[in-house]
Amino acid sequence: MAGRGPRSQEGMYIAPSPPSSDPHDPFNNVQMPEPHRYYDPDDDHIDQYGRRDTYGSDGSNDERYYEQGAYDYAQPDTDSDVDVYGQKYVPSTESLGPPRMGISESSTPTFIGHDGVSAREPYPAWSSERQIPLSKEEIEDIFLDLTQKFGFQRDSMRNMFDFVMQLLDSRASRMSPNQALLTLHADYIGGQHANYRKWYFAAQLDLDDAIGQTQNPGLQRLRSQKRKAKGHKAAERQLQSALDRWRQAMNNMSQYDRMRQIALWLLLWGEAAQIRFVPECLCFIFKCADDYYRSPDCQNRMDPVPEGLYLHAVVKPLYRFMRDQGYEVVDGKFVRKERDHDQIIGYDDVNQLFWYPEGIARIVLTDKTRLVDLPPAQRFMKFDRIDWNRVFFKTYYEKRSFGHLLVNFNRIWVIHISMYWFYTAYNSPTIYNGEKHVAMRWSATALGGAVATIIMICATLAEFSYIPTTWNNTSHLTRRLVFLLITLALTAGPTFYIAIAESSSPGGSLALILGIVQFFISVVATLLFAILPSGRMFGDRVAGKSRKYLASQTFTASYPSLKPSARLASCALWFLVFGCKFTESYFFLTLSFKNPIRVMVGMKIRGCNDKYFGDALCRNQAAFTLTIMYLMDLVLFFLDTFLWWIIWNTVFSIGRSFALGLSIWTPWKDIYTRLPKRIYSKILATADMETKYKPKVLVSQIWNAIIISMYREHLLSIEHVQKLLYHQVDVGQDGRRSLRAPAFFISQSDKGFRGEFFTPGSEAERRISFFAQSLTTAVPEPLPVDAMPTFTVLTPHYSEKILLSLREIIREEDQNTRVTLLEYLKQLHPVEWDNFVKDTKILAEESQMYNGSSPFGGMDEKGQSKADDLPFYCIGFKSAAPEFTLRTRIWASLRAQTLYRTVSGMMNYAKAIKLLYRVENPEVVQLFGGNTDKLERELERMARRKFKFVVSMQRYSKFNREEQENAEFLLRAYPDLQIAYLEEEPPRKEGGDSRIFSALIDGHSEFIPETGRRKPKFRIELPGNPILGDGKSDNQNHAIIFYRGEYLQLIDANQDNYLEECLKIRNVLAEFEEYNVSSQSPYAQWGHKDFKQSPIAIVGAREYIFSENIGILGDLAAGKEQTFGTLAARSLAWIGGKLHYGHPDFLNALYMTTRGGVSKAQKGLHLNEDIYAGMNAFGRGGRIKHTEYYQCGKGRDLGFGTILNFQTKIGTGMGEQMLSREYYYLGTQLPIDRFLTFYYGHPGFHINNMLVILSVQIFILTMVFLGTLNGQLDICKYSSSGQFIGNPGCYNLTPAFQWIDHCIISIFLVFMIAFLPLFLQELVERGTVKAVVRLAKHFGSLSPAFEVFSTQISSHSIITNLTFGGARYIATGRGFATTRISFAILYSRFAGPSIYLGMRTLVMLLYVTLTIWTGWVTYFWVSILALCVSPFLFNPHQFSAADFIIDYREFLRWMNRGNSRAHANSWIGYCRLSRTMITGYKKKRLGHPSERLSGDVPRAKWRAVIFSEVIFPIIMATLFVIAYMFVKSFPDKDGKQPASPLIRIAVVAIGPIVWNAAILLVLFMFSLFLGPMLDTPFPKFGSVMAFLGHSLGVIGMIAFFEFFWFLELWNVAHAVLGLNAIIFIQRAIHKVLISVFLSREFKHDETNRAWWTGKWYGRGLGSSAMSQPAREFIVKIIELSLWSSDFLIGHLLLFLLTPPVLIPYIDRLHSTMLFWLRPSKQIRAPLYSIKQKRQRRWIVIKYGVVFVLALGIFAAMIAIPLIFRQSLHINCSICQSI
Repeated sequence: MAGRGPRSQEGMYIAPSPPSSDPHDPFNNVQMPEPHRYYDPDDDHIDQYGRRDTYGSDGSNDERYYEQGAYDYAQPDTDSDVDVYGQKYVPSTESLGPPRMGISESSTPTFIGHDGVSAREPYPAWSSERQIPLSKEEIEDIFLDLTQKFGFQRDSMRNMFDFVMQLLDSRASRMSPNQALLTLHADYIGGQHANYRKWYFAAQLDLDDAIGQTQNPGLQRLRSQKRKAKGHKAAERQLQSALDRWRQAMNNMSQYDRMRQIALWLLLWGEAAQIRFVPECLCFIFKCADDYYRSPDCQNRMDPVPEGLYLHAVVKPLYRFMRDQGYEVVDGKFVRKERDHDQIIGYDDVNQLFWYPEGIARIVLTDKTRLVDLPPAQRFMKFDRIDWNRVFFKTYYEKRSFGHLLVNFNRIWVIHISMYWFYTAYNSPTIYNGEKHVAMRWSATALGGAVATIIMICATLAEFSYIPTTWNNTSHLTRRLVFLLITLALTAGPTFYIAIAESSSPGGSLALILGIVQFFISVVATLLFAILPSGRMFGDRVAGKSRKYLASQTFTASYPSLKPSARLASCALWFLVFGCKFTESYFFLTLSFKNPIRVMVGMKIRGCNDKYFGDALCRNQAAFTLTIMYLMDLVLFFLDTFLWWIIWNTVFSIGRSFALGLSIWTPWKDIYTRLPKRIYSKILATADMETKYKPKVLVSQIWNAIIISMYREHLLSIEHVQKLLYHQVDVGQDGRRSLRAPAFFISQSDKGFRGEFFTPGSEAERRISFFAQSLTTAVPEPLPVDAMPTFTVLTPHYSEKILLSLREIIREEDQNTRVTLLEYLKQLHPVEWDNFVKDTKILAEESQMYNGSSPFGGMDEKGQSKADDLPFYCIGFKSAAPEFTLRTRIWASLRAQTLYRTVSGMMNYAKAIKLLYRVENPEVVQLFGGNTDKLERELERMARRKFKFVVSMQRYSKFNREEQENAEFLLRAYPDLQIAYLEEEPPRKEGGDSRIFSALIDGHSEFIPETGRRKPKFRIELPGNPILGDGKSDNQNHAIIFYRGEYLQLIDANQDNYLEECLKIRNVLAEFEEYNVSSQSPYAQWGHKDFKQSPIAIVGAREYIFSENIGILGDLAAGKEQTFGTLAARSLAWIGGKLHYGHPDFLNALYMTTRGGVSKAQKGLHLNEDIYAGMNAFGRGGRIKHTEYYQCGKGRDLGFGTILNFQTKIGTGMGEQMLSREYYYLGTQLPIDRFLTFYYGHPGFHINNMLVILSVQIFILTMVFLGTLNGQLDICKYSSSGQFIGNPGCYNLTPAFQWIDHCIISIFLVFMIAFLPLFLQELVERGTVKAVVRLAKHFGSLSPAFEVFSTQISSHSIITNLTFGGARYIATGRGFATTRISFAILYSRFAGPSIYLGMRTLVMLLYVTLTIWTGWVTYFWVSILALCVSPFLFNPHQFSAADFIIDYREFLRWMNRGNSRAHANSWIGYCRLSRTMITGYKKKRLGHPSERLSGDVPRAKWRAVIFSEVIFPIIMATLFVIAYMFVKSFPDKDGKQPASPLIRIAVVAIGPIVWNAAILLVLFMFSLFLGPMLDTPFPKFGSVMAFLGHSLGVIGMIAFFEFFWFLELWNVAHAVLGLNAIIFIQRAIHKVLISVFLSREFKHDETNRAWWTGKWYGRGLGSSAMSQPAREFIVKIIELSLWSSDFLIGHLLLFLLTPPVLIPYIDRLHSTMLFWLRPSKQIRAPLYSIKQKRQRRWIVIKYGVVFVLALGIFAAMIAIPLIFRQSLHINCSICQSI
């Protein structure tokens, strides 16, 4: 860092002394050469804006700006720093100083012409020799003037000036400067696609401005609304003429005015903070500011306004309003308010106020006058008097309910349920007597139309509750409702008449005609509802010409149109999907259901009786069963569609990839031999190059650079490199040399060469082959480097690892890990580690040679080499000098998910730009002769001009020392890296808010000696803390003002990039279709074809998951991404359904930033922030493309827990998306084919997951009911030829059993189809062998089990999110996948989502297996077991015996902890956490240590809870009681009629609960009197009491079950069915108690400990100490039952997992399955000290005995009754009565 000395004061902040008196001031003596503010070739370090604080241009009446010196206003603004800002402005010295020789960089490289014009131009394309409309100084003047008129911040002005100059430079490098400014103005303010223009007309401001004869446009506007009744034509004409006036005005504007408008827009945008999320509000502010600027008051105002005025008067009030929606101040800290989305006025609600004139009219000042009543010119100065709290309201209620699914996706429900009705009603005539009465059959089938209408009516009613009843919305809803009710009458009415007529006089022709007519009406109605978007029904919101709908059309329904071919493909795809689906469903599902319906409809059960209900219930058992079967069939009907969508989408996608030329099966097998030609024609911008140089020469430079970069990354060894490079060889005698191509390009045809060039299967092979393959596709033409647009990569960073420390690499994390990170990485990348070690040894030898004596004595001894190299192979270094340890750290960091990996990957862009510039402009190289330094500087200047990299490190100023050092290391390694961060300053006066700044540094920023930090280049004050949402989008938003250029690439902090991909950057940017700019003025001819095309907002790219192939879970995650991010994205983008969800995606920055930023940021609602950007861009008319030839690397989580946390995040995020208004707009406005694409591409996948899980449950329920029939009745039997061989009077259920087989096949297929896309993708990209091998690996590693499990996790997270909200899960930490997680933690994490469900279903399945066994049932056993044991199955080293027993000990301790003192990880904590979802927490803040254990959760809404927690469990319980009562309504084997089953079930179900209550009362009295005395001497007193209570509870539970089994006379099937009923009854009771009777929870768990110890005082309960014991009593009753069931389930799981533990070598096998490493390569067992070994042995012996005992008791409980069932009879009189 030397060489900084003399320039230390060239920072940004200036010492308070006025600049002119500064003795070192370079501007005082004019003789000094021009001070260069920009990076320039000679001085590597001058800060971007050196000490030149001048913003005025030289001779222009400077005086009036400068005479006052520092602003001396009477009251200086207390909030902002006057002394930093208010200095004198110094006149510009831009034109002083002698001109310099050098290269001028205009768009065509002209070298040293133009009398040696300065090479130091910071913006070469905007230089004076290029007919620029405004010079840099004039633009600077504009900025200065605006800053003084509006009070913008000085730094923000400098930042925005640089921003606009870079933007102009970027555009002007490929068109004339005039055109650049014009198009820029058209994009920002006035063009066809400018958001501002669209808003101006949508909000009808043209009426406000055009009329102008009155000063009161507010009333005028409303009058004009009324006048419109004359007819649409007039309104349309009016709009047309307004548009023409607008174009005229824009066309006549001077370039100066255009520049001023752009500058004003940018200055407003640059300080807007959160207002950037509300683009139309920003438009409104711009409009007011622009009107004010043009008014005479502004022009005549001489003195500048104080700095920071805009921030305080305009931005801060709005910011405060938005902040206070979600936060309140408690004890000086901001605390989240307990509100859900429907009570928070979010960004979107604020924004939508500005869409409508009526909304703008609501803006009132504090003195109650409306803003619109002021003349436009005076509005801006009144902004600080606006009372924002009275202005805004909700424009869409994001209520948590499943109604959103109905409203947004009504067409899906209509299509499926109505079709199902048509099919099934036609095929079940026996129900309504349709076999005899034809008319009845027509009519009943026709009711499908009525079903569709009812769905639509429900959707409309639900929509009423999500949309506020304001001026804009309700009219068309009411109209639609009326129409729907009429339709309902038409489609359902005739049925009543026909039913009555047919019963009195059958066979009338009138009835028949009516039935047929009704059928056709309802077919038409169904088609209409299925195809027409509900937003266009009866009052068209999407294409209606009424001005009323203009805003919602502009901002939510301007979908970009598709090319005819793509639209055709889209329609064809859906035609095929539904064609196949309806055919297959009819023949496979409906017809197989026809016979069961026929035989079961009339089936009445004889000879059954019940004490209370008589035969009312049991006679109709067949009908109950049939109802459930109908439901089952409907669910399968939905699943079928998804199955066909996957099949056809995959077919289309693969067809598309063949069409793009993207497969290894396409004829050109020799992609490698053609590679050099392709590099020349596709990557190099060869169109403009003179062909002085042979293509071979140019290609060889590119290729060699790629190979060497791979060598540097240790992917290739030196031998391989030699074979892959182009070499110079001598030819002939005269010393001429020529290039020899590597054998690699020549010898692809003969197979023998394969292994020579790189290790098979290595990363190098993958990269080179993808590179070669990707160039086979059609790729847009690149522009020359100096004409390419500038772009920025933006990465948000919170606390991800920057660089791994040595300690993290070579020390184990904890005793569960078994392996250090370095060991693990060495096994994943053995080849790369070898190359790295070879390299290091060379380095080490070199450094020894330099550093004198060799330690070997003589260099030629052979013996020492092996032993001495050991440290290299173990840890990669021998001497602990930092340069060697750092290399190992970097090697590891580049293979883990670190920020360093991302930065070094993305910095390849700079390398690629330099390389391309050097290769394509050989004259540059010649110019500098042999001066490599100067050449390098010239190349760097180009790279710096075209590419920027900003990392937004929100926490940078709060980093600890290690993070600080790592960040510093990044800046030194990559000086051009820019870091944006937040800086906090303590408040000026006591009790004020602290001030927060957005600051930017890069590697050239100098150090401030006092703090040791770097000095920021820009430091812009924000209105307050910017992080109001979930963090990521706010982080992007605060840094977005520092991006430069025209495009943005948003990258996550776990990605990577490669040099050969970066070479394609110009081709990717060409996808935005803005390269060949038309020479037309965008304003001269409106609607010229060059400006018709809708702009491209997002260009997606492929992601390569670099964590594939490291074990089953990593590979599964990678496979999902491959199919979704590549296969699905390809076809979706083609048919116009891709939204943004990838991260390598490039955004059209100008398009996105004028429309609300690159992501949305409302807390909770926008959890998956990036997809909203896509939906927003799509709804506002931006196109979204997908490129096949470009890919970035991306890391995915590898451990089981982290993958599932990811699933949960995706699931919860999906739940939030369902609530969002974007889904509402897309779902109710898209045309049918695009709607279906959107639905099945996004929410449909998750809804399908929910339906799959639901189908399994309903199916097993169906089987239970069929089982009751099968077990109790005499079933007819048939011989194989169909002869009847049963008893007369038997029940014919055979068709039902055949139907079951059909269903199982269906469900099985739906699960298996998930593997099809991945298999085909592999097949196409990598060939047959690899595809088969990968699939085999997956099945061998039990990935189907994982699929079932993750399906359940994701559907569970969506359902809980839609009912309770709160994206809450217990985090399981990152870390590599090698850590073993203990049983208790896994159990607590996954019990709620899947283990409970699995266990309940297993008991049901047991009954099914006992009553109807078919071979297919085994499939269900596997699936359901997967739900229960997956978490343990995929846990590393789960089955090592010692660890297994130690787990058992940990589990027992976890169950019992936390009763005498608080414990972070205990059963009681887990139980409370799962309960608070429903109860919520008490509002009072009681500071207490155990409160941290519980997140902040709003209490769930009563509406949401009543279904999931009250009604649904009660229904399930009732169903099982009915099934049980049916079974018990027949005489038993002795011929006795049993006593009432209802009473028996009630006794056994409610008995344990009563028993628990009794125990608890006794213990409560006990502890209340003894506790206070005994608790102090015996601290374990509470735990002992709890243990007593829990043990008695478990014993009670088991005893009741054994008693019940005895009552059942030891009949297993009946006992299991009864057990089912008991489980569901108890579950219902618990749920109802929790949701109905419990008040809010305390944050801490003091009450729990008070209960067991009896000490109720001093617990901080305050006044509730008296009421709390009663509440705690109810809680404890529930907790005891839950504890007992958790205890039993835990043991059951452990018993299930025991058999594998007994297999020898199971641990080895299991690790092979999980990590895909050969046993020889596997991770060694951990080493323990002797003391630890002794300890472990003792634990294993002690708890092993306990475990075996428990197993024995469990076995005995089941086995003894089974063996001695004949002899075990006890006579008790009470038993007879129940």
